[in-house]
Amino acid sequence: MIHFENVAKRYRNRLGAKVILDGASFDFVEGRNVGILGANGAGKSTLIRMIAGSESPDAGTIRRAARVSFPLGFTGTFHPHLSGRQNATFMARVYGESVRRVIDFVADFAELGHYFDLPIETYSAGMNAKLAFGVSLAIDFDVYLIDEITAVGDARFREKCASAFRERMTRCDIVMVSHSSATIRAYCDVGAILADGQLRFFDTIDEAMRAYQRQMGTVDA
Repeated sequence: MIHFENVAKRYRNRLGAKVILDGASFDFVEGRNVGILGANGAGKSTLIRMIAGSESPDAGTIRRAARVSFPLGFTGTFHPHLSGRQNATFMARVYGESVRRVIDFVADFAELGHYFDLPIETYSAGMNAKLAFGVSLAIDFDVYLIDEITAVGDARFREKCASAFRERMTRCDIVMVSHSSATIRAYCDVGAILADGQLRFFDTIDEAMRAYQRQMGTVDA
């Protein structure tokens, strides 16, 4: 379980303060896959980073009684001057995983060939994403965080990613942000809306979608 207690988070911008959470308390409970909806700029990505622990709240407490991933496919944890192999080794050690198992998985999954031993600053955006997906999936987490699934590689590689991720979902939970209602419906069974400094949960994805469409002034598709 992941527990937020009286959590506050805001940013300063040219228009003043942007409130993400305002003394909010809620739980991500075990056994549920949550799809988070919210308008552009609502702070969904900030919320994902707070769940991951890569960004701290201004006030309140976040407790994690689970092993939580960094956002799936996120490349911000990589050092550009290190090779793909060295970055994967570092991540394996950070999470206490077998270096050999992680390296073997990433080398096979990411399909980078000799680039695996070159600095990732030489990689294309697609190669970086392949490495990030490989490292994300090589480490077993209790909760996977997904901030917009991005199409990576050709159709064959995208199906490979989807297949690997479906396998992980048999033994883990997910928290997902996506603008695609089809993607959220495919992966999630609980919906939540981030708005007005609070995260409001709904029993089903359909209920969350209808509430979000009413909030945005749109009609159901």
